[in-house]
Amino acid sequence: MELISLHKCLCDRQRLRIVNLLSEGSLCVCHLQEILGENQAKISKQLQYMKKLRVVFARREGVWMVYSLPVPTHPVLLATVEYLRSNEADDFACFAEDLQTRSSILQRYADNIAECPQAVYQSATGC
Repeated sequence: MELISLHKCLCDRQRLRIVNLLSEGSLCVCHLQEILGENQAKISKQLQYMKKLRVVFARREGVWMVYSLPVPTHPVLLATVEYLRSNEADDFACFAEDLQTRSSILQRYADNIAECPQAVYQSATGC
């Protein structure tokens, strides 16, 4: 991963939010849609850009695409996430909110495993 490309990737608020969310573990595109409040096309476009730069890794699980940060994670990504979560990043309160939303969504899915496919069909966008 080229450092300049990585910095170009991280200069977008939505991509920073995705990195923050994936730093806690893998997520399906439908989860990212729900947390970020964006449509599937916009999320997928961001993820494809990030995948091309090797900022994220994708794997298919059935009909779902699941994204995660690469292992090992680049130190600049780790430092960026640490900063976003620090008290110094006052203008980025949405990052803490995103993590809370992530936690409650994943708990909801854990309580009802069949809910993910239902959420996919309700939004008509796919996972």
